[in-house]
Amino acid sequence: MADHNDLGSIGEQFAVDYLLKKGYKIRYRNYRYLKAEIDIIAQKNNKVIVLEVKTRSTDFIGELSDMIPPKKIKLLVMAANHYIVDNDLDFEVQFDIVLVHKEKGALKLNHIENAFYHF
Repeated sequence: MADHNDLGSIGEQFAVDYLLKKGYKIRYRNYRYLKAEIDIIAQKNNKVIVLEVKTRSTDFIGELSDMIPPKKIKLLVMAANHYIVDNDLDFEVQFDIVLVHKEKGALKLNHIENAFYHF
């Protein structure tokens, strides 16, 4: 596996650990539907939270719009809709981004809630 894939897996696990500590229930990891993949589907209270995890080894993050382009948002929304319908859930859906940054061997995390809206 390539180094960037390893770093991505490490970042996703770091995000899961963070979410669990914050009281989220992890419903699914790496949910796939057609050409879409949701990194993490979590639940907290009466919300399903769809999380896109971005892990970087540099301090340059850039604009959110560059990380999650409109096409990716459409795919995430489509996959989230499929997950909700397929599991017969009646919850509000929230889309978050978790940024994980590796700096000098340590991981830092920034959780951006309601990063974009699905309508």
